[in-house]
This record gives sequence, structure tokens and C-alpha cells, in this order.
Amino acid sequence: MSRTFKDKLESNAFLITSEVSPPKGTSLNEVLADAELIRGWVDALNVTDNQRAVMRMSPLAVSRALLDAGHEVIMQLTCRDRNRLALQSDLLGAYAMGIRNICVMTGDYTTKGDHPKAKPVYDLDSVQLLRIVQKMQEGYDLAGNALENPPDFVVGAVSNTDPSNPMQMIKFRKKATMGLDFIQTQAVYDTEQFKGFMDIADEIQMPVIAGIIPLKSAKMADFMNNNVPGINVTTDIMERMEAAEEPMEEGLEIAAETIGELKGLCRGVHIMPIGKHTNTAKLLEMAGIGKNNP
Repeated sequence: MSRTFKDKLESNAFLITSEVSPPKGTSLNEVLADAELIRGWVDALNVTDNQRAVMRMSPLAVSRALLDAGHEVIMQLTCRDRNRLALQSDLLGAYAMGIRNICVMTGDYTTKGDHPKAKPVYDLDSVQLLRIVQKMQEGYDLAGNALENPPDFVVGAVSNTDPSNPMQMIKFRKKATMGLDFIQTQAVYDTEQFKGFMDIADEIQMPVIAGIIPLKSAKMADFMNNNVPGINVTTDIMERMEAAEEPMEEGLEIAAETIGELKGLCRGVHIMPIGKHTNTAKLLEMAGIGKNNP
């Protein structure tokens, strides 16, 4: 019998998660094909929820389709698009549809996406949503009404990894008090900085799955540094990308080296490709991680 993500999280295994994006349309063919590229290479697939505030198919529908295809999934849920009624409703629906792993987040602001005039909701933030999940698993909705057959999720959230940002670290600690089972982080390029973050995570005994985004060009590295909060692409990495004759291959090599450095620091890595999973299996092989890694 195959082990679930929960089983692996409770073991000493080095975890590999990754993410797939729902389609901007009604066909599931591409997302299912993308997931097949990493079958056996990852322990669970995150299904994004209108990532970067771009409208796509419901993550609940895509998560169910991936479950039907035999994948272990982690359904993401953002506060941006739903009030507290809709969030609770989707959580109950997800559990009823067989989804057992979730990752909650506040969500990018609508002006960053393809519907910039959309009204954001943000009735709750991610910490408050974690409290809702905690109450639901105790058998009650947010208003204190009893639930029949309450859900029992493996619950994740996200964090950046800059220990010098006190507000983010306070939020990280708050999340940890809300029945959280794991954290997936923003992309890591500076492992020395990450060690400072892990000092906090180890103190509160929080399993951390570190984000990996393979760089494709020096321009991309510069964009990440200047536009994504909490990311620090170090000077040596910038220089390597600028000097590379084949930037994409260099980016994979840097990502593989980073995974090697992270193996002794945290519980796993979360691969976030820009685009499809064409190179994910190759990256993991370069990092010394085999298919069906126990």
C-alpha cells in the first residue's frame, strides 16, 4: 500500500513536493500530462489557487482530477477571493471530495493579475484562516455551530525565509500556533540566510519544505531580487548566471546544488518551475534524488 503525504511527513524521509497550475480553460489534458512528467518523483503535488491573481480553473476540481489519476495532492486555498462563508464551504467540499492535504495563504493582490479591477475580499488573512481550519477540525464552524463529520486535514501554510524581517517572523510564529503541520517557503537562493530562518523553525519544531525555483536567465534572477519580497539571489549566483553560456543549464545546476545544501537543514524541497515540469525530473537526478525516493 502506498504511503500518503501524511505518512511521509511523520517519517524521517526527505520530502519532495512540487506544484501544478490549473488550466485557463476547461480542458484538464495539459495539467494531467504535466503531472505525469513527475509521477514517482514527488511525494505530493500542490494545486495552485488563481496563482499570481490570474484567473484559472478551481483548484478543487483539478485536485479531484489528479486524485482520480492516482496523485497525492495538496490543495492551495487563498483568502483573496472568498469570504469566511465561502472558505468554510470550500474546505468542507474539498474534504468530502477526498482531499486530505491543504496549504492556505493570503494570496496576491488582484492588481497583480489579469483582472486588475476585480474587488479583493480578504475577509480573513492566512493566520485567521488557519484558525478556521483548526476550529473545523475540532467540530465547529467559525460561528460555533457544530459540524457533522468534521474534516481532518494535513494543514500547511507558506512563509518567506528572511529572519531579519520581524513582521514576517512574527506571522510565521503565529501560524505555528494554529495547528499547522508543515510550512512551504518562498524560493531559497541564499542558504546562509535560510539557516537563520531554520533556527526559528527548529525552535518551534515546525517541518519546513524549502522552495526551489530554477533560474532561467540573469534577467530572471535580477527580477526575483527586485520584485519578490524575501528572496535574495546572492551575488555569486548572479555572476554565474551572467557568465553562463547556457543560462538554463546553469540555473538547474545552481538549483541542484541548493537542494544538496538544504538536505541537512530542512524536511524537504518544493519545486516551483516557471512553466511546465519538463526539467523537474532532470533537476532531481542532478541533486542525487531518485525516482520513488523512499
